[in-house]
Amino acid sequence: MSAVLDAHGRPAHDAHDHAHGPTPGWRRWVYATNHKDIGTMYLLFSFTMLMIGGVLALCIRAELFKPGLQFFNPELFNQFTTMHGLIMVFGAIMPAFVGFANWMIPLQIGASDMAFARMNNFSFWLLIPAALLLVSSFFMPGGAPAAGWTLYAPLTLQMGPAMDAGIFAMHIMGASSIMGAINIIVTVLNMRAPGMTLMKMPLFAWTWLITAYLLIAVMPVLAGAITMTLTDRHFGTSFFNPAGGGDPVMYQHIFWFFGHPEVYIMILPAFGIISAIIPAFARKKLFGYTSMVYATGSIAILSFIVWAHHMYTTGMPVTGQLFFMYATMLIAVPTGVKIFNWVATMWRGSMTFETPMLFAVGFLFVFSMGGFTGLILSMAPVDLQLQDTYYVVAHFHYVLVAGSLFAMFAGYYYWGPKWTGVMYSETRGRIHFWGSLIFFNITFFPMHFLGLAGMPRRYADYPMQFADFNEIASIGAFGFGFMQVYFFLATVLPMMRGRGEPAPAKPWEGAEGLEWEVPSPAPHHTFETPPKLDETATRVVG
Repeated sequence: MSAVLDAHGRPAHDAHDHAHGPTPGWRRWVYATNHKDIGTMYLLFSFTMLMIGGVLALCIRAELFKPGLQFFNPELFNQFTTMHGLIMVFGAIMPAFVGFANWMIPLQIGASDMAFARMNNFSFWLLIPAALLLVSSFFMPGGAPAAGWTLYAPLTLQMGPAMDAGIFAMHIMGASSIMGAINIIVTVLNMRAPGMTLMKMPLFAWTWLITAYLLIAVMPVLAGAITMTLTDRHFGTSFFNPAGGGDPVMYQHIFWFFGHPEVYIMILPAFGIISAIIPAFARKKLFGYTSMVYATGSIAILSFIVWAHHMYTTGMPVTGQLFFMYATMLIAVPTGVKIFNWVATMWRGSMTFETPMLFAVGFLFVFSMGGFTGLILSMAPVDLQLQDTYYVVAHFHYVLVAGSLFAMFAGYYYWGPKWTGVMYSETRGRIHFWGSLIFFNITFFPMHFLGLAGMPRRYADYPMQFADFNEIASIGAFGFGFMQVYFFLATVLPMMRGRGEPAPAKPWEGAEGLEWEVPSPAPHHTFETPPKLDETATRVVG
């Protein structure tokens, strides 16, 4: 007996199943298979981890407020620096961008959901035990790992049981990342609406497609490095132990072969968000769309051949230093193409500066500064002096805090009305922006001078000559931290509770893309019938 089919050729009971809204109660979240719910959980999880990592950062800055040991012994201080890095990278930035991908990619390409809905659920829930393992390591014998977020041997071979918990947590997070990446690749390649060719996709979908390939390429490399560390610790191998013929520098090569593409995994989706926002508020098409796609691909490819610029001080031959120096400088070219295209998009545009645009312009300013200091550090003779000083800390915080985080804030203010169905308060958004920008620069700009003067990273104490800049940086850090609490209480919570002006389907006049064709808030099920697109693949016909 043949099944009864509905108008779309599906079994009729399926049509009925899909017609209703979300499951009520806790089951909606625990068993979530809807991309929007999973995206929301990723974003809330990453904000929680941002707060935990932020508290660790404030502990670090409280200790460095004055010379001498104030609150923590050096061992605990090193645990704070290590766990701050691990939690921020693997617990905050990466899951937040996956949350954005879950929410926006199906909406932008006209797909009904992500390709593998149950795997999507699994990849999120893996993060919870991993995060608990990481955070609970503080309470294990000997305390949390204290080897730096890079987990260099031989320190990792000497740590207590918390090191094993950290390795296990990173394996789980890596598995989650790989599953998320597979899901995004299959969704983008197989589930686009008819008429949306790859070269008509929004740049956010492009940057995430390329990021997903990077994740699949490099997460197994990290898994290999930490597995070798584990076997060195417990099973008598000597991969990184010189006493048994191993080589600690080999660990650095393997780690940074993962670690440098990882930096771009944390910034490419940000480029996609900024590429959506600047054209919307300049009310112009993005300048040089094709070159943006190729620039993103070029950055991803080049990211694999620059890893040893983190290792100029390991006794590398001059020829090797020259290769990695020139390869690193080369990455500035496609990055410069992106900056040029964003500025060209704004040129003579009818620009308005609502909060998403403020954060996007703030991103351009601070990310460019981080890029220039990166170019300086790419030069081997300069890096030999600045290696492991606060100049490096300033550089990568300008790229990651200002780059990734500001882009995420821009994305939240831009797409938040579509998610929640209400507008945020423009005044509160502006307070959040100006407070974050000013306090961020008060925190990290002085670190350039500290680094140039020779203050090393990861030290709990320092000579009196570094006191003034450290005091300024610590004051800025507390201000920056409070601004993010303000953001959650003044913007995120009211929007989640539906308090605010009702958002229209398209709150931004210049915005383009399929996500603005659905009502606000976006219904639980969207695009069950693939939309018919116009020639630009940005509007639904009929």
